[in-house]
Amino acid sequence: MRAVGSNSGDRSLTVAARTRGSNALRPSRDRKGAVVMALACLLLTGCDRGAPLPVLGAVPHFALTDQTGAAFDSARLNGRIWVADFMYTTCPGPCPMMSHHMRQIAGASDVLLVSFTVDPETDTPAVLAAYAKHYPVPPGRWWFLTGARAELNDLGLNAFHLNTVDGSLEHSTRFVLVDGRMRIRAYYQTLEDQFRPQLLADIRKLERESND
Repeated sequence: MRAVGSNSGDRSLTVAARTRGSNALRPSRDRKGAVVMALACLLLTGCDRGAPLPVLGAVPHFALTDQTGAAFDSARLNGRIWVADFMYTTCPGPCPMMSHHMRQIAGASDVLLVSFTVDPETDTPAVLAAYAKHYPVPPGRWWFLTGARAELNDLGLNAFHLNTVDGSLEHSTRFVLVDGRMRIRAYYQTLEDQFRPQLLADIRKLERESND
């Protein structure tokens, strides 16, 4: 597996300020990390209330299967802000850290999360459910989706502009922020330091936008 770290269709957002050397990454880092992110997000939000996020694309309707084995229709995401990524459960590289980031984001916001597998032959609903248990979030907040390879490939390549789903197991390490109208509003490189505060600040911006 080789994670795709850059893609011409992606837009990477980087936070300039870095907060290294804190104790937020020690054993109880989930709770402490959420506090640090919330404070950083407040600072970013206060400084970035200007121009709206650009519209970078649109996610078409899709129908897949979630980790419970139930049919998942993308219509249930209408009107909600959500974050998407591509991963697979046997990934020896960045996927566990990406999923850790997803859990942190869920703990610091009300955003929904959607993870698409790039290995649908292996990642059955039961396998995805077992993987999801390592990253618990409240019910109804995070879906791990599998389905027909052709549909997953179309979403990864033509909708999100991140990666193919072609059996190579190559996938992007980026997260995608999608608004309540199924429009892509930003990309975030998860290998970059402190991308989460920027993502959380942008979520707040979309929340204010939807309330205007």
